Amino acid sequence: MKFGQEIDIPQPQHTDTPVAPSGLEGSSSAEQHEPFAISAQASLQDLGSLTLKHGDSFCVFDKSGDAISGPGSAQGLYYRDTRHLSHFSVVIDGARPLLLSSTLRDDNATLTCDLTNPDLFDAANGLRIEHDLIHLRRTRFLWNARCFERLSLQNFGDRPRLIELGIIYAADFADLFEVRGSHRERRGETHSPEIGKSETILSYTGLDQRRRSTTLRFDPAPAKLSANQATYVLNLKPRQGRSLFVEIDCRDEECAVQPYRAFFTALRDARRALRAAPLRAASVETSNEIFNETVRRSIADLNMLITDLPEGPYPYAGIPWFSTVFGRDGIITALETLWLDPAIARGVLAHLAVTQATAIDASADAEPGKILHEARYGEMAELGEVPFRRYYGSVDATPLFVMLAGAYLERTNDLETVRRLWPHIEAALEWIDRYGDRDGDGFVEYGRRTGEGLVNQGWKDSRDAIFHADGSLAQGPIAVVEVQGYVYAAWQAAAEILRRLDDPVRAMMFGKKAEGMRLRFDERYFDEALGSYVLALDGDKRPCRVRASNAGHALFAGVARPERAAAVVRTLMGDSSFCGWGIRTVASTEARYNPMSYHNGSVWPHDNALIAAGFARFGFRREAARILESVFWASNYVALRRLPELFCGFPRQQTRGPTFYPVACTPQAWAAAAPLYLVQSCLGLTFDTGAGQIIFREPVLPRFLDEIVLRGLSVSGGSADVALRRSNRHVVVDVLDRRGSVGVLTIN
Repeated sequence: MKFGQEIDIPQPQHTDTPVAPSGLEGSSSAEQHEPFAISAQASLQDLGSLTLKHGDSFCVFDKSGDAISGPGSAQGLYYRDTRHLSHFSVVIDGARPLLLSSTLRDDNATLTCDLTNPDLFDAANGLRIEHDLIHLRRTRFLWNARCFERLSLQNFGDRPRLIELGIIYAADFADLFEVRGSHRERRGETHSPEIGKSETILSYTGLDQRRRSTTLRFDPAPAKLSANQATYVLNLKPRQGRSLFVEIDCRDEECAVQPYRAFFTALRDARRALRAAPLRAASVETSNEIFNETVRRSIADLNMLITDLPEGPYPYAGIPWFSTVFGRDGIITALETLWLDPAIARGVLAHLAVTQATAIDASADAEPGKILHEARYGEMAELGEVPFRRYYGSVDATPLFVMLAGAYLERTNDLETVRRLWPHIEAALEWIDRYGDRDGDGFVEYGRRTGEGLVNQGWKDSRDAIFHADGSLAQGPIAVVEVQGYVYAAWQAAAEILRRLDDPVRAMMFGKKAEGMRLRFDERYFDEALGSYVLALDGDKRPCRVRASNAGHALFAGVARPERAAAVVRTLMGDSSFCGWGIRTVASTEARYNPMSYHNGSVWPHDNALIAAGFARFGFRREAARILESVFWASNYVALRRLPELFCGFPRQQTRGPTFYPVACTPQAWAAAAPLYLVQSCLGLTFDTGAGQIIFREPVLPRFLDEIVLRGLSVSGGSADVALRRSNRHVVVDVLDRRGSVGVLTIN
């Protein structure tokens, strides 16, 4: 590419044959595809994506800081489920710079990319500038629906260098579901670019009649500005540096502040916000510096994914596909982090309460009292082209909501918040009885109301995730094993809340309902031959006799009878289920096992964290420690020590890391929280708010740790700093500091 030449930007191509992430062979016919599955045309792992997020905006760039458009590319800048920038790249004399390095700050505040020039040639193909003389540093961050970038250039040559820097851009305004692979017959109108002296406005009016715009502002003004490129001509003396600023605004608003000033003001505000978030939470530090890096990344990713909604902080599920409110994901993330930061649980409960369904809407799988599954804000959702504007197609979010309310009360003693939530809790309990139990058999089933809803509505929601021993797919309504456990725990939580609200009669009623569920559950779900619980009951009440990780959730929820726990632990930790990186979603002995599938043989960190909590609940804390070890070793092979949504379930081999899943979200909230929850399970950490006590019950340290220090553990208005140290085969608890009247109790 020659000096002064503009670049044609590849236009996105949208496929009408999205590939379901199940990995199932022979799934080429249209009827076998899930209607809104994520396309697997390009691997996010292969792209080496770097991500940033703030509020309702996020961005995905390659390691050079570019977003390169093209078929299957998910790169770009997104705001409220619309891609506002589909191409963004920098060239020097028409050539892509060479990558030196790129990284995110430890707190995710900024993305920094260091680049240099390649060999640059003149029109006669003579060497004009030798490589590695011009250094380019790109510093980028997000704040309030705007992406800010500073481009700093410096000439390290021994004489002046004249270069042309091009900033190339495009906006396709694709709906996120288009990027994921959905095909649209019609789209709205793309308007002609509005080009000024130092800004370009790209805009689009969708079929929903809403105008969406992307404004690119440049400071100083470029020498040339066109519809898709800003061009600077820079004459750099030896050692001379120059800085250019770009502001990319996804809001349809005017801005009077120059990008130079806006950059530094927004950067200050962003860093202040990130510093403030950890102040309310407990912290974790250990004797293993590598694990400390994993923990710091987990907390930084959680802080980035948490969005401040009017009702409080809410962890968006993951980037790039799920950067929005998900009921199930938010609740589980809140449960995982409840011991560190109860404010997250309070925000999740409050938001899900105000978005709770109040009427039947078949297109949204909504019924009165049901808790939200997913919320979307893009054009396709607004038009009903996808059913996810407010979609309620998850069977587990509603009992999980009640579980979280009970756990929040137990952790905080905040009865006033739970009292305000009680009408919503009561509506959720009514949904379980009236709509959840479809056939009156005492179990909660799911089945979509229209052909566009999710076929499977538990956490394993792939089309082929629920099946029989021979591999045939289960037909609904389906009662998956873990949901019965969640219902049991919800009724237990309701009983405790009602006792606190001085309603002993109804408290006793829910306690009896829970005990009845435990008896029915054991009779219908436990399978002696499997040594575990069956995956589900199908619409004919036939058991799906499959060894799956779901059984561990029965331990997590407490519905399992104590005498069954050892068998379940033994099965899940056996070679067919435990692969060395964690417990597989489906055992390798099962008909549909595929280690590259989304739900039929992969390993999910959050799934393992919940299972480990179940192990610890029944006294199998050393097995929980083995799971923490496996997740930790996996994190050692991941860039930034950032746990992805899932891994492939291939067996662990010496000197080799885990195999990555191609379209896994990274970061993902419940995966980021998994190491933190695993620490709690290993330490047997609970709280007695009535007595103002922090309790460690039979604590165990995994083999890679000799000490864990927890600072700022709060209970009943006070807090404490506590160290747990290995002493031969035991763990010694040492109170380092107390603030207020706080007791620390160890039970061995």
